[in-house]
Order: sequence, then structure tokens, then C-alpha cells
Amino acid sequence: MLRERRLTRPRDFAALRSNGRAWSGRLLVLVARPNSLETSRIGLSVSKRIGNAVVRNLVKRRLREAVRRVDLREGWDILLIARKGAGEADYHTLRRSIRSLCRRARLVAPPPGSEDA
Repeated sequence: MLRERRLTRPRDFAALRSNGRAWSGRLLVLVARPNSLETSRIGLSVSKRIGNAVVRNLVKRRLREAVRRVDLREGWDILLIARKGAGEADYHTLRRSIRSLCRRARLVAPPPGSEDA
């Protein structure tokens, strides 16, 4: 994931948590709010409840790759919070969960050529 597409500052995370809208699934919680930028920025939160450092880093790598493969609308700040079962989930399960949450939040970009913008 490119650096300009990452949420890194604590104040951005705090603003997103306090002013964003949340959608939850069994493995993940997605929090989103519009930003005033031309790109969408993604933040990940994987706590120690998920597992040791090896497991947490594995989950973060899987989440980054799964988000990279979803065609997101531009202009959103998005936070993905891993829940307890995310440490045992494989990549494909996490990817399905992300795609489902993004569709529910209407963050998936419309197909090219469609009138929905």
C-alpha cells in the first residue's frame, strides 16, 4: 500500500473513530468517513488480543493485500479493526470479509462506464 494511501497520525485515527460510521462483521470492523482528499486512506488496527507479534504482523500483511485488491471509492478515510478470530482466519476469509464490509458501506467504486458516481 502506498504511503499516501495510509492513515498514520493518531489524530486521524481518533477523528475517524469519533466521527466515522462503523460496520461490523465476525472478523473485522470497518469505520469510514469522507475526507477532503482525492484519495482514500486506509488504517489498520490489530491489537494484542489477536495474538503475538508474529500473528499480528501476518494479519496486517493479509489485510493490506486484501484491501489493495478492492476497488475503493476515492475520498474516504477507512479504518479496519481486527477482531479476535482474525488471527486464525486465512487470507481468503479476510478478503471476503473486507469485500462484504466495503459493499455494505458502499465504498466499492462503480464499474467503469456506469452512471453511478
